Amino acid sequence: MSKLKYLAKRIFKMNYKGFFSTINEVHQKNNKNRIYIFFDIIYCGIKYQAGYIDYKLFEMYKMNNKERSTVITRGINNEILKKYNDLSKSYIFEDKAIFNEKYDKFLKREWLFLKKDNYDEFKEFIKNKKEVIVKPLSLSCGKGVEKIIIKDYSPKKLFDYLLENDKTLIEDVALQHEKISDIYPNSVNTVRIVTLNKIVVAAFIRFGNKNNVVDNFNHGGMVTTIDIKSGEVLYPALDKSGNIYKIHPATNKSIVGLKIPMWEKCKKICIDACEITPEIGYVGWDVCVGPKEPCLIEGNDFPGHDLYQLPVHRKENIGLLPIFEKAMEEKNENSNSN
Repeated sequence: MSKLKYLAKRIFKMNYKGFFSTINEVHQKNNKNRIYIFFDIIYCGIKYQAGYIDYKLFEMYKMNNKERSTVITRGINNEILKKYNDLSKSYIFEDKAIFNEKYDKFLKREWLFLKKDNYDEFKEFIKNKKEVIVKPLSLSCGKGVEKIIIKDYSPKKLFDYLLENDKTLIEDVALQHEKISDIYPNSVNTVRIVTLNKIVVAAFIRFGNKNNVVDNFNHGGMVTTIDIKSGEVLYPALDKSGNIYKIHPATNKSIVGLKIPMWEKCKKICIDACEITPEIGYVGWDVCVGPKEPCLIEGNDFPGHDLYQLPVHRKENIGLLPIFEKAMEEKNENSNSN
């Protein structure tokens, strides 16, 4: 899709209330003239395929044009998705049961897809377990995920409850490394590793908060980036309300300076997983760093472009587009050499 076509589509579907609200928010933050902000958002839409949410989230009003050109905006992200991901294979990532089946060797935990006729199998599955994680098959962003304490239910009552609420994917609770659990023990604090053309181009870690059992940014969690080479957390975490955390408020443990255990193995499991569905070349992998080895939680064939480019985590106000472009150039070089 050309820039102009993308822009026309965005204008037609735009939430104009949100657009003008953004203008007011930016005005309150930097006192720039509202008319200037209005035209600057339009300019960024035309030049960089940035929506007004990109403009606000990435603080593009604080960036010069050279810096702006390094940001992966929504439009650019959509172009990458269109180029590298075959939509006919998206169902593999969108249906969690199919994903688990396809990527089973990378999960490294037991799981069961619940059906009306497998009660006996379900009883056997939970027999010696203290707790399990249950998930709906198609929801994202941590919606509907629940940790179940087995002794709180009879097997039949739990079976019926899960079917009635469409929580039909049951998994062992993934165990995480003590260094990560020490920071926040109530959720599996997943590492998101983004691969493009089998190359790691971005990474961040999420932590749960406020006794939540999920670490999702949209459910009270917080996020910070990971240095791709060293596996170290160099910046404070940020939550959706804009609060910044150098230490976790629940445990008083330092977030900045954390070195992800077995970092090279974490990257390798994602690169190896790329081989399973090569038609999906741009993936966000959620990884649990276990006590002895990392394992996959899930894969996302529509990686967001927002959480790994936040201003608080940017070095010298530069976005990630140059890293992504390098990965795409390697794709072209490999194709030409073949």
